Amino acid sequence: MQAAGSSGAAAAPSDRVWTIPNILSMVRLVGVPVFLWAILSRHDTLALVILMLSGITDYLDGKIARTFGMMSKLGEVLDPIADRLYIFATLLGLGWREIIPWWLVGVIVAREALLTILLLISRRDGLRELPVNFVGKAATFNLLYAFPCLLLAEGSGTLASWARPIGWGFAWWGVSLYWVAGLMYVVQLRRFRAAVRPRT
Repeated sequence: MQAAGSSGAAAAPSDRVWTIPNILSMVRLVGVPVFLWAILSRHDTLALVILMLSGITDYLDGKIARTFGMMSKLGEVLDPIADRLYIFATLLGLGWREIIPWWLVGVIVAREALLTILLLISRRDGLRELPVNFVGKAATFNLLYAFPCLLLAEGSGTLASWARPIGWGFAWWGVSLYWVAGLMYVVQLRRFRAAVRPRT
């Protein structure tokens, strides 16, 4: 996740396109349809590998961007898009396979709908993007690690029995933090509008 870090090396996002973090994000995006096909056609091993690689590259692109000053405007767009596409694809696949209940899918999709509405309002008021907060990144982290565990739990044996409670633990934390982050965005947007109103 290419969020701004606190180190002194962090700089304003550049207009560069072909950076290592951006290439990693592009590779993650290419993997989304392959993952969706794999999970719907019950090629669970391939789906698990793609999900794990997605989580690894998600960590690496942010780490590399912050460490080597490769923050870019394109990366700020690609990274959250890749995160959301993997979340939606996984929700669809797990819901279709009845691994998770559809009401859980609805809870997460409802939060995304809220965020979309907030983003439209913020752009109308002159705020290009909602500022990324740590809670939102933690929520995404939990969900992206919950889904492979829940898929792995569909197997048999000791590994599957261990994966089930771990997966649901990540899932509940992820959903809770997802909504906490959404409410934080509401508060942030209200403060921004309150600060802008006296000027207008």
